[in-house]
Amino acid sequence: MGSEVASFAGWLAWDRGDHGSARSWYGGAVKAARAAGDALLTAYQTGTLAQFEAHAGNGVEALNLARRARRVLGDQRPAVADAWLSSVEALGYAAAGDRRGADRSLTASRTYAEALTADQEPPPWPWVFSFTPDKVAACRVTCGARLQLAKWVVDEDVAALTTGHAKQRALLVLDIAAGHLAGGRVEAAFALASRALEVGIQYRSGRIVERARAVRRSLTSDSPPKAVRDFDERLHNVYL
Repeated sequence: MGSEVASFAGWLAWDRGDHGSARSWYGGAVKAARAAGDALLTAYQTGTLAQFEAHAGNGVEALNLARRARRVLGDQRPAVADAWLSSVEALGYAAAGDRRGADRSLTASRTYAEALTADQEPPPWPWVFSFTPDKVAACRVTCGARLQLAKWVVDEDVAALTTGHAKQRALLVLDIAAGHLAGGRVEAAFALASRALEVGIQYRSGRIVERARAVRRSLTSDSPPKAVRDFDERLHNVYL
């Protein structure tokens, strides 16, 4: 229970954009799972911390944590763990700028996810939700945004937007916006980014707002188009 509560507190801190507190809570979740002697929960919480580090841009740390999670479970890990951890590793490779590693991990994750979908067995706790090919599509969008590979983003954007809750979809929209920006489609990028920013404001999500700021920082122009100026105006008045 302590591990689950700490993990939820970590997620809340991450959503507020408080990375220091998020890292501390996630680390506490891992320690509590170890103290409980539950290998499945320890692997899950270690993988969750790895996912956080990947999104924070710490690719090497994310990969080390994901490999540690695999070692905790050994050969007895459930199929959903392989599917999910492969996606976490893809995010780690993308954060480290390794396109080949990300592609390899995404391929593995999709293979595992398709087998899970065909099997139709409910995922074991603590994996409360099933891991589907749509979630791999969403991960590919995020990896493509980090690697500035517009094709990865555009190829997967429709499937990716069918997964997750409103905040998750807003973050994916920002990744799609980053992909359009990498492809030179500035107007389309900021139309999407503006839509996602409104969700971040509505839910008071610091994580979404900070990601929107990161998309804006990636464009340098002395004379930005109106869509960008309008985005700047909206972002200027946000304090989250």
